[in-house]
Amino acid sequence: MALKIAPSILSADFGRLAEEVQAAEEAGADWIHVDVMDGHFVPNITLGAAITAAVRRATALPVDVHLMVERPEDHLEAFRDAGADWISVHSEACPHLHRVLERIRELGARPGVALNPATPLGAVEEVIPLMDLLLVMSVNPGFGGQRYIASSTAKLARARKLLDDAGGREVELEVDGGIGPETALEASRAGAGVLVAGSSIFRSPEGVYEALKGLRENLVEPSGHG
Repeated sequence: MALKIAPSILSADFGRLAEEVQAAEEAGADWIHVDVMDGHFVPNITLGAAITAAVRRATALPVDVHLMVERPEDHLEAFRDAGADWISVHSEACPHLHRVLERIRELGARPGVALNPATPLGAVEEVIPLMDLLLVMSVNPGFGGQRYIASSTAKLARARKLLDDAGGREVELEVDGGIGPETALEASRAGAGVLVAGSSIFRSPEGVYEALKGLRENLVEPSGHG
């Protein structure tokens, strides 16, 4: 699996959302990442299905929706109808995780599971056959612009081994939180194949194009997954 960069629109200028998304696409983004927060599961309220639909209209790239919400099963249809290609839910918010992942696939989207920094990888062992993506949070979710948690690198390496040892199917390993040139390199070396970057791209003084280009130039393909 080739290394992918998924700019997070959480850090974009919402007055120019379509332009920001198109600039990221022109700069070589692989996916567009949409962070959805409900003010309950995490201490912030952000984007909904209407913004996801606006992103969908602005790009042909895969739209990667990360639901940081309580009862994500109540919102799956809305985000799929809005154009989400990937939908990730938190294991911490899903007492019936098997059912939720199966429903995402039934709707025609690719299912993913997200883990908070303090959540052990064992939380996903039983559902690896049902998921197409594992999202390791490298900050405590809720706000953009946070610093990368150093222990995330070792967790990513363990996650890559867990997924590889499961065998039989390829599962994307995504990392989100505090990703910039240095941490992106560190995470990719640990085995992450999808890098979510927000502030380092959309708030860069160099502009979106140069920031994304610089980020990619500093990366290496994850070992055995290029």
